[in-house]
Amino acid sequence: MSAISSLSSSFSSLTLKPPNPSSHGTPNTPLSFALHSSFIPLYKTPISKSSSSSSLFLPSSHSAPLPLITSSMEAGIGVMGTKLGMMSCFEESGTVVPVTVIGFREGNIVTQLKTEATDGYNAVQVGYRRVRDRKLTKPEMGHLEKSGIIPLRHLQEFRLQSVEGFEANQRLVFDELFKEGDLVDVSGTTIGKGFQGGIKRHNFKRGQMSHGSKSHRALGSIGAGTTPGRVYKGKKMPGRMGGTKRKIRKLKIIKIDNELRIVMVKGAVPGKPGNLLRITPAKIVGVNIPKN
Repeated sequence: MSAISSLSSSFSSLTLKPPNPSSHGTPNTPLSFALHSSFIPLYKTPISKSSSSSSLFLPSSHSAPLPLITSSMEAGIGVMGTKLGMMSCFEESGTVVPVTVIGFREGNIVTQLKTEATDGYNAVQVGYRRVRDRKLTKPEMGHLEKSGIIPLRHLQEFRLQSVEGFEANQRLVFDELFKEGDLVDVSGTTIGKGFQGGIKRHNFKRGQMSHGSKSHRALGSIGAGTTPGRVYKGKKMPGRMGGTKRKIRKLKIIKIDNELRIVMVKGAVPGKPGNLLRITPAKIVGVNIPKN
């Protein structure tokens, strides 16, 4: 009972402060309040002081709430490409470095601009890889035909601070956005390995193969008995491996070839040859993103 009484007293001491004029809510209304939390979506309609506990987290009107934006902002506009493979490249000093060759098919066209006034956030939607009309659905074709854009297979958003300088049906050229020596973040889907055991998936050690051992590649114990009487969440066990999105950060651009429409970046990137890649300017604290 003491724990319940202390919890009720802590809740009774909470107060709602009126929001700033720049925050959500109507500043002219004296009884309007706003909740600031990363777990609660902010709605256009303010929450009144007379709201009941059952409708505290719901807007006063029956309009659909704004979606909670969870994707992080990019350091700048990026492009999409296709992984072609890996090779070795010589630097001017004679050092041999492994590079990944990324090619560009027809595409990287701005298909839509999203602003705070219309969508609640600023973003540039980019399309990549031209396909035949019958490869897309009618809603997808209608979305592209609205701006007079060719059929494109992949559509991705790049959330930015501002969308000034961009317009629909604008082509993004890689050498105009990046130059040799720049650092980029490359994300893609890793190679799927299927269902794998603990040795391959988590680098576990195996047991002895001789001397009477009967534990070779088995997982072994996965927890205690009566206490806690269960398996802890997140326990490393056999399961599906690969086929997930992965980002490799701060890769250096070694060479840009406009004739072959390729770019070479130092190091390895996710996926196998033919996979879709997303290339964006690298996020560097203190350079293109604030320290706080």
